[in-house]
Amino acid sequence: MSLVRRATPEDAAEVLRLRQVMIDSMAPEPGETGWHAESLPTLRARLSSPDDDFAAFVVDHPDSPGGLAALAAGTLEYRIGRSGNPHGRIGYVFSVATDPTARRRGYARACMEDLLAWFRTKNAGYVMLTATESAEPLYASLGFTRDPDPSMRLHL
Repeated sequence: MSLVRRATPEDAAEVLRLRQVMIDSMAPEPGETGWHAESLPTLRARLSSPDDDFAAFVVDHPDSPGGLAALAAGTLEYRIGRSGNPHGRIGYVFSVATDPTARRRGYARACMEDLLAWFRTKNAGYVMLTATESAEPLYASLGFTRDPDPSMRLHL
């Protein structure tokens, strides 16, 4: 029996906590968390729509009832098709995190494997993510490769 399950609306606060763990792992010092309260209702709504274009897979924390040990979340987007992806579906992984007390147990890998399986059922042509240097070996072992990134960003 798999330890991984699809996150539910009841997991929303813990999903946000693990997302903050991921964000903090990339920053020089812990970030502010005031945005969690505002984000919570939207996340609960998204987690209550299992046929949506968003999915989060989690593992319950074995030592903390009600807590989560790991998370992998992503979304499916549509772009006009092209060679190699005629249906234009692209998966994006944007949150992978493990509680610091539950690391090195394979939980993030298990969550990623279920998220990738979900992308396959949604007929994604490929999946993209941004990897930290420390996480790159996990993603490489799952088949991800480094791509040159010509992306730009505009904050609205």
